[in-house]
Amino acid sequence: MNTYQNYDTIVIGGGPGGSTVATLVAEQGYRVLLLERETEPTFKIGESLIPATYWTFKRLGMLEKLRTSHFPQKYSVQFYSRSGKGSSPFYFFQTNPHESAVTWQVLRSEFDQMLLDNAEEKGVAVRRGVGVREVLFDGDTATGVLTQNADGTRETLNATVIVDSTGQRSLIGRQLKLNTIEPNLKMASLFTHYEGGHRDEGIDEGATLILHTEEKDSWFWSIPLPYNRTSIGVVGELDYLLQNRRDASGKLDTQKIFNEELMKCAPLQHRLEDAKQLFPIQTTKDFSYRASRIAGNNWVLVGDAFGFLDPVYSTGLFLALKSGEMAADVIVEAFQKDNFSETQLGSFGPAFVNGMEAFRKLVYAFYTKKFSFARFLSEYPEHQGGIVDILSGDVFRKDVTHIFPAMAEMCPFPPEMPLG
Repeated sequence: MNTYQNYDTIVIGGGPGGSTVATLVAEQGYRVLLLERETEPTFKIGESLIPATYWTFKRLGMLEKLRTSHFPQKYSVQFYSRSGKGSSPFYFFQTNPHESAVTWQVLRSEFDQMLLDNAEEKGVAVRRGVGVREVLFDGDTATGVLTQNADGTRETLNATVIVDSTGQRSLIGRQLKLNTIEPNLKMASLFTHYEGGHRDEGIDEGATLILHTEEKDSWFWSIPLPYNRTSIGVVGELDYLLQNRRDASGKLDTQKIFNEELMKCAPLQHRLEDAKQLFPIQTTKDFSYRASRIAGNNWVLVGDAFGFLDPVYSTGLFLALKSGEMAADVIVEAFQKDNFSETQLGSFGPAFVNGMEAFRKLVYAFYTKKFSFARFLSEYPEHQGGIVDILSGDVFRKDVTHIFPAMAEMCPFPPEMPLG
């Protein structure tokens, strides 16, 4: 086993959050190593961007690369009720006349690689095919990582700051037992891609669609992608979607479950009439959770390594990118101050959590069966802009909390989850 100490920062995980923090720290002249366990880009869901990602892409130097990509442009999100009736699209430019109101629907294998390539261009040392078995600590201070290469050899790599961007694997969170699952948001999803199918025209062609099934026991996403593909997934409570659908032998027929839910969603059936399913149904548990700490002495969590929020509003990529950006700023400041304490590295936590809380409340509203955006906006039309601001991701640039007292009259909100 070899031991090296060549880096100021080691980032574990090559997803969007990891690429972002690595790029922005390296740009300031620090030695950054990014470790990604997959040897090649892989398929992932979480394919829809929201407009506020624009500002992180601007800092990363990614805007022109995205503008010239083949990713469909996204101007809006549209909701379909249990009756099959579509709402008016929520166009992001309604509250934001800036070019940042237009974003993209991305194929994750290509998008993640674009971000990694950009990181390398900005000076990050990227190593693929290297898994991290554990983060090493001296007392409560992170000192490095124990890695395992594709050939089975192990290395100890040391750095001043360790960034955990391992997604739902949540390496440090599991090591330190930091994560708490939200009991009311234990969801599961079944998903695949289709080729062909109906899309709306003009600026509505790239819209994300959120479609309830007849009894609101589940909902579908429909996200248009390149190559005439559409990402289709259904989300519901774990017990409803999976646990109570096993046959007498205990087996789970995920294709049958997917088809049964699709039969309860007439607008989506219509859109997929001439479409071809491209691969077997895949399954994941969408348990919302949050870590009690976002940083410690010489370590930081970004993206899903800190917390995962239900996918209904496509917040995953945005929160990964934004937390990576905010973490990078406190890491650079830590080197400038020579202060790598939890207080310094976690100083972005309260602002980040406040932004997450805005999304979280909107998630709870969505899952309240008696709540509907149409009825809410009929009674409180003055809050249309606030809804669009949250769907756009403007939770860090604007105060969006003014909509929640009125919304609380129609749906119960959970207690907030402050950092410990």
